[in-house]
Amino acid sequence: MTHMTKLFGACAALALSTGAALADPAIIYDLGGKFDKSFNESAFNGATMWAEETGEAFNEVELQNDAQREQALRRFAEAGNNPIVMAGFSFETALNQVAPDYPDTTFVVIDAVVDQPNVRSVIFDEHVGSYFVGVLAAMASESDTVGFVGGMDIPTIRKFGCGYAQGVLDTNPDATVVANFVGTTPDAWNDPGKGSELTLAQISQGADVVYAAAGGSGVGVLQTAADEDILSIGVDSNQNYLHPGQVLTSMLKRVDNAVYDAFMAGPEVETGLVIMGADNGGVGYALDENNESLITDEMKAAVDEAAAGIASGEIMVHDYTSDETCPAIQF
Repeated sequence: MTHMTKLFGACAALALSTGAALADPAIIYDLGGKFDKSFNESAFNGATMWAEETGEAFNEVELQNDAQREQALRRFAEAGNNPIVMAGFSFETALNQVAPDYPDTTFVVIDAVVDQPNVRSVIFDEHVGSYFVGVLAAMASESDTVGFVGGMDIPTIRKFGCGYAQGVLDTNPDATVVANFVGTTPDAWNDPGKGSELTLAQISQGADVVYAAAGGSGVGVLQTAADEDILSIGVDSNQNYLHPGQVLTSMLKRVDNAVYDAFMAGPEVETGLVIMGADNGGVGYALDENNESLITDEMKAAVDEAAAGIASGEIMVHDYTSDETCPAIQF
């Protein structure tokens, strides 16, 4: 059984559940909520997997706005929760302010790098996982035009789009990749209507496969793709089940593994920078009963070949965050 806590309003106090031990771990979800069917839900799944396996409890909170980040961190730290996991790059500023005040608490931030002695920073090779699904998109497309819908226009999401476009063009140099972003504020993670609108616009430009890296907004992308009878690609969690036979695959960003590992290690979780990639279960693509009819043996072999080339260094997938350029596409 988990112990849930929630914040209500920007100035609300964080009331911790009764019965939780002082050393229980805690997790703070990013905006969009833990049931966004994407990034946050993957984090929740990792915490739940730990709880079911150990029989222990954890605290959690879903933020309502950015102003609550520091408050939530301090409330959990004051209550003795340890470690405290944050899902999302937007915690970077608040964590840099809070971590020095609680040197005996270990913090784990996903998708950001915070250089503090009591912080574990977990980042992912999203560009590599996106390259894999780009290979699949290029092979599945009949129009030679594919789309990418990002959530908030930030370097991390451009990293997804850039790797995807490279995978597409390395597979089919004659292909066209159309890219759009839902917005430039955190609201972009939870606007399925805008995701749907962008998908329709990309379909009008000939796209017959659309990759959504947009959090909760991606639900609108996948729904519209299914309604218009084209293929979509999910992200973070395995979203194949949302529209069986219409979701080509999902780029798995194993946030669940990052949370599970941190909870399992407990307060003594190793700090410093951790990079999760294809070689350590950090990224990959989803294959299950919902999309097995869409992924041919030839497509599987192409991804396996790409993975081998990346591992050997023969294929270098460009990381947008390294220099904020993308040779494969102009955003």
